Amino acid sequence: MSAPTHLLLTRFLDDLRPVVPLVALWAHGSLARGDYQPGRSDLDLIAVVETPLTDEQRDRLERLHQALDLPLAEHLHCSYLAQDELSDPATEHVTWAMRELFERPVTAVTRRELHEGALELYGPPPAGLLPPVSDQELADFIRADLRGFWLVKTRGRRRWLQDVWVDLGLVTVARATVTLRDGRLISKREALGVLLDLGAPAKVVADIRARRYGLPRPRISRFRRARLARAFLGKTIRQTLRTHGEAPPARR
Repeated sequence: MSAPTHLLLTRFLDDLRPVVPLVALWAHGSLARGDYQPGRSDLDLIAVVETPLTDEQRDRLERLHQALDLPLAEHLHCSYLAQDELSDPATEHVTWAMRELFERPVTAVTRRELHEGALELYGPPPAGLLPPVSDQELADFIRADLRGFWLVKTRGRRRWLQDVWVDLGLVTVARATVTLRDGRLISKREALGVLLDLGAPAKVVADIRARRYGLPRPRISRFRRARLARAFLGKTIRQTLRTHGEAPPARR
C-alpha cells in the first residue's frame, strides 16, 4: 500500500469512529486483490455499523467525506451496512461515492469478494458477520446485471464516448464471463487479458490498459473507440447469456 493510501485510510478510520457506531471496516476491489493503482483505482470500502444511520449521523457522515482533503480522497467510496441488514443483497445501504451520499445495494459480487479476500481495516473479518454467497446467487446476479443493465446501456451511443463507460463496461463483461464459466472472480488486470481472448478490439483494450497503468496510449479516436466497444459489448453479452443458461432478450 502506498504511503498516501495508508495515510488516507488511517485518517478516514480515525474520523469515522466518532461519527457512526462502527463494527468493522473492510476494503475490497483492486486494493484487496493486489491490482490497486494510486490515483486511478477507486478505494472501495464497506463499513458495518451497529444500527441504521440516523438523519443526524448521515449529515455528519456527509460532512466527514466532504472534508477529507488528502490526496486520493476523491476516489474513496464507502457503503454503510447495519448489522441487522446484512442478509438481504437487495437492501439499499447508505453509500458515499462520486462525491455524493445516496443509497444502493451491496451486490453479490462484492459480497463474494469480501469473503474471498477482504483487506480488514477494523473489527472482525467478513466471515464473522456477512452471510456467504452461493454460486447460484452469484450467477443469478451476474446474468441479471448483464441483461438488465449492461445490455440496455449498449442501446445508447453518447455514453460510450466517455472513458469510464468503456473501461467499466469491457472489464465487467470479461469478469462476468469468467465467473459464469469458471465460478471464480478475477482482477481487472486479468480481465484485460481475457478481453483479447473474447475477441475485443485490440486497440480498445490497449487504450484501457494504457490509462489504467500509465502506458503510452494507442492512436484511436473517441468515436471509433465508442463504436467498437459498444458493438463488442452487445455481441459478447448476448453470447455469454446464451452460453451460460439464459437466453438474452430479442435484439432491437
